[in-house]
Amino acid sequence: MSDAGGDSKPGAGAIEVAMDEAVRFEHNLTFFQACKLYPAAIGWSVFVSLGVIMLAFDPQLLGNLYAMPQFQQDFGYLYDGNYIISAPWQTGLSMGNPVGQVVGALIAGYPMERFGRKWTFGACVAMTTGLVFIQFFARSLEVLLAGELLGGLVLGCYAVIAPAYSSEVCPMAIRGVLTSYVNLCFVIGQLLGNSICAGTAKLGDHWAYSIPFALQWFWCLIILPGLLWVPESPWWLVRKGRIADAEAVLRRLASTKVDIRQTLAVIIETDRLEQELEMGSTYWDCFKGVNLRRTEISVGVYCTQVLSGIYLINYGTYFFNLAGLPTEEAFDMGIGFLAVGFLGTVISWPLIVRYGRRTIYNTGLFVLVVMQLVIGILDCIPGRPDNVIWAQSSLMLVWNFFYDLSIGPVCFTIISEASATRVRSKSIAVATAAQGALGCVMTVAIPYMINPDQANMQGKLGFFFGGLAAICFVWAYFRVPETKGRTFEELDLLFERKVPTRQFGAYVIESEGH
Repeated sequence: MSDAGGDSKPGAGAIEVAMDEAVRFEHNLTFFQACKLYPAAIGWSVFVSLGVIMLAFDPQLLGNLYAMPQFQQDFGYLYDGNYIISAPWQTGLSMGNPVGQVVGALIAGYPMERFGRKWTFGACVAMTTGLVFIQFFARSLEVLLAGELLGGLVLGCYAVIAPAYSSEVCPMAIRGVLTSYVNLCFVIGQLLGNSICAGTAKLGDHWAYSIPFALQWFWCLIILPGLLWVPESPWWLVRKGRIADAEAVLRRLASTKVDIRQTLAVIIETDRLEQELEMGSTYWDCFKGVNLRRTEISVGVYCTQVLSGIYLINYGTYFFNLAGLPTEEAFDMGIGFLAVGFLGTVISWPLIVRYGRRTIYNTGLFVLVVMQLVIGILDCIPGRPDNVIWAQSSLMLVWNFFYDLSIGPVCFTIISEASATRVRSKSIAVATAAQGALGCVMTVAIPYMINPDQANMQGKLGFFFGGLAAICFVWAYFRVPETKGRTFEELDLLFERKVPTRQFGAYVIESEGH
């Protein structure tokens, strides 16, 4: 792709005709047709999302280390004849990732808009490569804490880059699946963290935890060479006035059967409309006018992930261990926990294509509420017999399946579609930062709630997260709209006209013209 500046924009009449044809083409395009016409767009979207695997791997790794005998012995202290990592240190170490999501996400918004998605992504991967050295050579909690905090600042950027990039290089027919693929990358990172730790946990020296840290370099070695060929976002190029470059990128992303001029016309017209609607491109603009509602939706759906209990995944193996399962079975349960999440995310894709966003999100969230409350009720059985422990653990597996079938993947689709294109990177950054801030709260609270030398709540956490999820369900019912089958320009018009949430799916834009 050339880095030279673009040429002048096409005439207004030509843009309008091309845009109308492009909109009709997108609305008539099926999922499988889009897959055939846009293989490169799918491939590069998947490639950029690899950064999310690193983002998810790190906190999952830490959560497993707390249950690893060698890590406990090298970094912990004796309590009732067993080595454990104290709750304050668990909190401090685990804060790196959520703090990174807060600070890193907000920082990412600026270079993404100034230098583009591609080079911001590349800079983050390069920094991650260097910072892993601190974690790998750490032999004290203090050094490990420094590595986690510094690494977390960079890892938080990936949560903003991936959904923004995926939504901007793919057509509407596959946009939902590829943005929700970000959730699968979270699951893959978590699953790898569990599996690798389960494999090294039996080692009797520092390699039990050093090997998992070192494997983070694997993804860096894959991504860095590929960055030379990653295409930039055509939407970002148009906003920078680089029309010729945007057209060249669109030709790389689609097959020769696609009329690139029509696609380019839609991008140009959507950008013009957002300028006309004065949507702006700063963080402050995310909270002005109609953008306030759009930002609220993005923040709400992302924060719901934390409030419904997803941070328990980071402590999954440790939770199962404390619930009464032997260490080996706890690791196996932790792997199964994430394997069903992988399956749930894949199954969610045809549902997203068929049923959209709102129905799947709200239905799934309601199921999560019920299951958390059942887990809490089971914990009230006197004596907590073994069959109750296994029932709770099994319900957690089913809970994770429904999470990754619904609010997990659909969240990333909604935050990519609810935000205006001119503030997309910053809107996703605000949502990511808000989710990370709540994550900080949970990171502090969960060790104290589950550790045996603290509250030791065990399954009664179901009441806590079930209650929070119930509040989120009420909010989502009244505030989360259906964005399926809408171009970015159509979504701009729906929000600008203040269409009620439950009318989004059926609203006919042509009735008022545009």
